[in-house]
Amino acid sequence: MTDGDGDADRLYPNRGGADGDATDGPGGESGVSRRGLLAGSATAGAALAAGCSSGSSGDGSGTDGTATGDGSDAEDTVFVFNTDDATVSVIDPERDEVVDTQHVGLSASFPSNQYAPALTTDPEDPLWLNVGRGVRAVTAGSLSEVARAETGSGSNWQELTPDGESVVVSAREPAHTNYRIDADRDSETFGEVVDEIDRTDEGGRGDNDGPGPCDVTVHPDGAYAYVPDLFGDTLTVLDVAEFEIETQIDVPPVDGDDTAAPWMGTVAPSGDRLIVEHRTGTESVWDTSEPAAPELLAQLTPEDGLGEGALTSEIGPDSRFGYVFTPGTNDVSVVDIETEAVDGRISLDGSAFVGTWGPSREKLYVPVQTNDEVAVIDNASRELVERIPVGSAPYGATAARVRPDPDESASILAAMAAVGLDVGEADTTYCIGNCACGHEL
Repeated sequence: MTDGDGDADRLYPNRGGADGDATDGPGGESGVSRRGLLAGSATAGAALAAGCSSGSSGDGSGTDGTATGDGSDAEDTVFVFNTDDATVSVIDPERDEVVDTQHVGLSASFPSNQYAPALTTDPEDPLWLNVGRGVRAVTAGSLSEVARAETGSGSNWQELTPDGESVVVSAREPAHTNYRIDADRDSETFGEVVDEIDRTDEGGRGDNDGPGPCDVTVHPDGAYAYVPDLFGDTLTVLDVAEFEIETQIDVPPVDGDDTAAPWMGTVAPSGDRLIVEHRTGTESVWDTSEPAAPELLAQLTPEDGLGEGALTSEIGPDSRFGYVFTPGTNDVSVVDIETEAVDGRISLDGSAFVGTWGPSREKLYVPVQTNDEVAVIDNASRELVERIPVGSAPYGATAARVRPDPDESASILAAMAAVGLDVGEADTTYCIGNCACGHEL
């Protein structure tokens, strides 16, 4: 199958190179990473030493200062998934520092993060992740799996509805299907697919056998979800309750482009604007004041000051500014949604593909995969204010109002994984541009 745009390396980073070994690093390189070995050797020794000690400093660290988590349930937390070693870095957004790192045996590149930070308030509340060939849920309090749903695709995006009752999923090729999963922990069908829309009969550009539903963002009223269709050059509006297509809009390409190729998008908290990223490097702004009938307002390109390689985005709490992750120029492009113009760019000095707001929505946390760190952007100033070292090759991030309990064995495994030791099989996730190796569509 070809993508029809001549950019297969970016869309299928493992094609022709991955052998299915999930212990490989991003990009298909096997063996121990020298960067990981040097960075992780001290951490491994400290964690192993801490594991032999029964003492604790009581401040969220071990007796030697090694971060181990503080075991507190009701604390704001940012979760960062490190694709190279299948670990999760647990960040305290008050102090902007890692308080624990746990090996969880999986990674997620596009975890649900639009409404999850406000909805995840109990240790049993799940984080919804794209893992392997489907969607999984792990509890925020223990990071243990409580549900999984296979989609028939290795490229999945999912978002919780604002009421927390459902998860809407876009499964791109070869499934070309949208799903609705029951997210109600008290329901007999929790974690199961309760509705689906097989969209293969729509066809797709070139050799693609479907429209390629890619990403999903849910309107704050919960009634509609927006799905950019990569191979269909359409923006599809789903009626969430009926779970059917309400509207489908043909998206025009920018002058000079052959296709529109919309692939990611974010609806504003106010509900009256939507921004969409296009694989052509364009960012479009849409009017969603009538949620079922979006109208195109503007299309921005690098000629307008936008960074290169627009991939995903987040929108600030006041709905004024969109933060577009543009890894082609190692920065975040800030779009003034009101004026429909690029307001500026925030240099990251490395490639980042996604980000998440902390639960208070004051700061944006951006995993910089190439630097093994998280860049923290303050919404009020729209400036980078902190860099937090995390695990190897961080990619996906989400947040919650609850913090996982310390797990000594998981922390020791994380330290061992950091130095390249084999700590068992790990399930991969689909990453555009730089992949968690072994992943297949």
